[in-house]
Amino acid sequence: MGCFERASPALKEILLRIQRVNGPTEIDQHVYEFGSVHYHIRHSSSDPVYTYLSISTPLLLTQGLPFSTHLPQHTLQMVNAICPRIMEAIAPQDEAAAAEYQLTLKLNLSRIPQGKASIKMISDISSVQAVILSSQLKEILRNVDSREIVHGMCKPIKLTYHPREPFFVIKQPSKITAVFLMRFKEKEDVIIATAFFQELMDVGSSEACKRAPHCIWSPIPPPELRGELIEDLSTNGGFVSFDITSRHVEGKKLDKTVWNLLNFYTFVKNHVKSTRGFIHRRMRTRLEKLVQPLHNVETEEDQPTKKKPRRRVLVGKWIRDSKLKIMKRKYDFTNKMKRIRSRIKIQCFSRFRRLRMPKSIRKISKSITSHTSFCLYIKWMSEI
Repeated sequence: MGCFERASPALKEILLRIQRVNGPTEIDQHVYEFGSVHYHIRHSSSDPVYTYLSISTPLLLTQGLPFSTHLPQHTLQMVNAICPRIMEAIAPQDEAAAAEYQLTLKLNLSRIPQGKASIKMISDISSVQAVILSSQLKEILRNVDSREIVHGMCKPIKLTYHPREPFFVIKQPSKITAVFLMRFKEKEDVIIATAFFQELMDVGSSEACKRAPHCIWSPIPPPELRGELIEDLSTNGGFVSFDITSRHVEGKKLDKTVWNLLNFYTFVKNHVKSTRGFIHRRMRTRLEKLVQPLHNVETEEDQPTKKKPRRRVLVGKWIRDSKLKIMKRKYDFTNKMKRIRSRIKIQCFSRFRRLRMPKSIRKISKSITSHTSFCLYIKWMSEI
């Protein structure tokens, strides 16, 4: 998924504008979002009561084949159950719309009450794409502790929303295991993600997160994926597994568990991106502090030196001076010459030479990783 929110922000804004308008208005707008999601909103002054919303979204693929060319019946039932009095799934008006969009909804926004309740109901309508995407995974997770799984475990089910982000679901007698294949383009991202996964396992095994799904990271494929194609198991970031039990899919917990699993790739990418930005900011700040003494020296050298006026010295004064004063002046003059010929010493510059850069950015990432992974598990524990 492209974002952590269920509701589409752009779709929510358009529906709120239609619902709050007083007079007739004409709206024919297309909205494109991350992940090849396409919304088409139509509202005509000739039919001011109803608003038509068409949705096109990539569907989850099972074992490389789409589970249906159209939405299954249980998915349509879930969509109609969002707001039964306000929205209704209808057949497309023409063949072109039927080929382009998987679902067309007929909305009666005039039935939505004014106030805070309207914002909540429109947010629920704007999350219809999340309902469509999570419907298949819900059907799989509902079968935890199913009587059909008696001996051993079922064959892994490969689910794909994005071509580079597949994950496997393995049914077992007492749990369902979700295995994510982590792939990264940059070597630095692999280092950051590896440190994050290791911290995630440590935090997951703590007492504070004992109710959260058990997390395991391994650089090699888990035993449940034996027999799968080599192309599907080729990764550079390892494998992350979550054990889902019947406790995590009871009642409203099912929606939260499904949404967390669907957003796991997005969460990891966001963490890696944030960590790299943090490292770059720290390096730039440190470099500016180290180079600041050099800038101060350059500023002093650029300033013009003021010439002191010459003073006339009488020869008789030199003759009257004692030998001790002449030797003292000679000693001071020699010290001045030595200081001029010696190297320029810059304050704080020795720390710059003693600075040792870290061998890898794993240590820098570790401080952030522990806090971020702890927040993820605490959030999951509070929701599940």
